[in-house]
Amino acid sequence: MSKLSPSSPDARVLVGNQTHDDAGVFQLNPEMALVQTVDFFTPVVDDPRQYGAIAAINALSDVWAMGGTPLTALNLLAVPVDSMPAENVARILQGGAEVMQRFGVSLIGGHSIDDPEPKVGYAVTGVVHPQQVWRNSTAHPGDDLYCTKPIGTGVLIKAIKDGVAPKEWVDPAIAMMLEANHQAKTALAAVGGPSSCTDITGFGLLGHSLEMALGAGVSVRIEASQVPILAGAEILAERGAFPRGSLKNRDYVTDYLRLANLPEHRLTLLCDAVTSGGLLFTVPRARSQALAEAFRQSQIPLWHIGHINPGPAALEVVA
Repeated sequence: MSKLSPSSPDARVLVGNQTHDDAGVFQLNPEMALVQTVDFFTPVVDDPRQYGAIAAINALSDVWAMGGTPLTALNLLAVPVDSMPAENVARILQGGAEVMQRFGVSLIGGHSIDDPEPKVGYAVTGVVHPQQVWRNSTAHPGDDLYCTKPIGTGVLIKAIKDGVAPKEWVDPAIAMMLEANHQAKTALAAVGGPSSCTDITGFGLLGHSLEMALGAGVSVRIEASQVPILAGAEILAERGAFPRGSLKNRDYVTDYLRLANLPEHRLTLLCDAVTSGGLLFTVPRARSQALAEAFRQSQIPLWHIGHINPGPAALEVVA
């Protein structure tokens, strides 16, 4: 969702823009609410089909992060008509369509424009029960904090674009971005759902953690050593090879940071802009064992990276 969207006075809007959540939620009746989101971005990998697939998975993730089920999607496509081969355009669309088909989402239309810089994404509509909406603003002191994917795609995508990323770094990053959050959402729902949830995308781990902190008025404590990091990302971070968006994220969280012996490059890496990242969520500590078992049985990675303390809103980052 755009941070420029106005808030709505309509009581049927269960989730608007006030807490910068992953999607908007609009109640239709006592049993059903719509979940709506839109997301698109410039190329993150060289292969057109993978690019289209990552864009689709990234957009669907916003609905899963709200506890919803995606139903329909509209494609957003901007390509340089005179310079991009039609075959590449077709492969981008194919990659996205295959993802939608895999998850039973009906691709019902879209819009395209001529643009010098390629951009691809989707507007997705899903459904959720009004009493079962997952929000980013409802964490409680005493909750444990978890994530389901490693970070580091920002520096790695920049390295891919700059032509300096070796295959042993590129392949795990692509595999991570192509991994959908559907199974993680299902496993989380099976143990009663989270107390709060979001997905880690453009504002980075610390940016989205800050939104949790501000929304709930709590302090989010993150143990940096427990945060999973993609191969090569730490090396690139030590070189200072961050994209501009990651540096902006670092500035965004500065006023709320409480630090303990963390190198500057690692702190900025925790702010690194993520594409198609994992779920970031909290659960009451009493359910931690059940959660770990559900993810183990589903063979889904899970990292315990911190916990929630009483407010005021802050980010406590420790080594």
